[in-house]
Amino acid sequence: MNIRAPRPALLCIRTPLPSSRPTASLSLPRTTTRKNITAWDRRGISSWVTNQEQYRSIVPDSLSGFVKSKQQQIRMASKITDWVKPGDNSGEFKRQSSSFREWISKEPGAKFPPEKGRYHIYVSYACPWATRTLITRKLKGLEDFISFSSVHWHMGEKGWRFPTPEDTDAEGENVIPDPVPGHEKYTHLRDLYFAVDPNYEGRFTVPVLFDKKANTIVNNESSEILRMLGTVFNDQLPERYAKVDLYPEALRAQIEEAHEWTYDKINNGVYKSGFATTQAAYERNVTALFEALDKAEKHLAESGGPYFFGDKMTEVDVRLFPTLIRFDPVYVQHFKCNVRDIRSGYPHLHKYTRNLYWNHPAFKDTTNFLHIKNHYTRSHTQINPHSITPLGPVPDILPLDEEVEAVKAALAKI
Repeated sequence: MNIRAPRPALLCIRTPLPSSRPTASLSLPRTTTRKNITAWDRRGISSWVTNQEQYRSIVPDSLSGFVKSKQQQIRMASKITDWVKPGDNSGEFKRQSSSFREWISKEPGAKFPPEKGRYHIYVSYACPWATRTLITRKLKGLEDFISFSSVHWHMGEKGWRFPTPEDTDAEGENVIPDPVPGHEKYTHLRDLYFAVDPNYEGRFTVPVLFDKKANTIVNNESSEILRMLGTVFNDQLPERYAKVDLYPEALRAQIEEAHEWTYDKINNGVYKSGFATTQAAYERNVTALFEALDKAEKHLAESGGPYFFGDKMTEVDVRLFPTLIRFDPVYVQHFKCNVRDIRSGYPHLHKYTRNLYWNHPAFKDTTNFLHIKNHYTRSHTQINPHSITPLGPVPDILPLDEEVEAVKAALAKI
């Protein structure tokens, strides 16, 4: 939260400063105005002078880096952990819009042309939005065209962090420090965002589509990254991958209609249920979630599967699967989405999810249950303050030919 100092301003730095030079409280001249001072009401710091020339006159040069670092930390302090804005009596989780919305394009003179090896995707295996892009990358055979790496599953006060060689609790493909040349000192994803935009004030989200040549972020909106990866490299791909069409023209109207309600009620619905801070907000959103799951179940029963639109895999499958695969292991208990689980309450959704997982490596190979379960249960301390990770369900996903005991008993009666 940015809080502007009242006028006139007499502001003091009250946080202890580094001990290399004894300091007392430092007061600004009374002539200092609201224009060149930003007050940050966080962690005992009344204010920091943001005008470089002004603060150099009162703060030792050796402390300027410390001041800048504190400014960034304080500016983002409430944005990482406050899933519902403080003071919002509605109790509703409101997802932030993505900030970077450029596109890789085949148009002549495009800012971001589809060059092999030029782009990198930063993901978290825990994040369902990021998983969409990994699934698409694999379905389209883009492994040699676009590199990727995963952050550690833990999200702390500074957001997603890059793994270190010492980490032994985050196994997975390309779970590595930032591999992009020039980023060797980056410890957190926020370092990437601030390097591109020093004044960035949004969340440090994944996925991030990064241009290694221009050293900038292209896009951090998962649905748009999915869409562009689906077509933009087709001219350079073998036919078997080029013909994979996740957004076929004949189904586009139906795909967009499905996206609208599955995103709002299911993909985002689990978050709106889990992050709600009032009973009314929780009940409203969890009710809408299960109504949408009922609708999806009915749709699959009528379409016959194995995909959402019958025999044609589309973007809807890529976007719906990451939520469904996380539902029983995480959302049922952690986000209190426990009216029913998938494996015992939705036979068609259960079959649909298992088919994608077991029969399509693009879905199975990009699902990492260790990252998924640890992230939610050990990062969301406002929900799970002791960071205890449940052992169940066992297994995380059932084989295609197995059912839970309740379903077996029901089937035996038919």
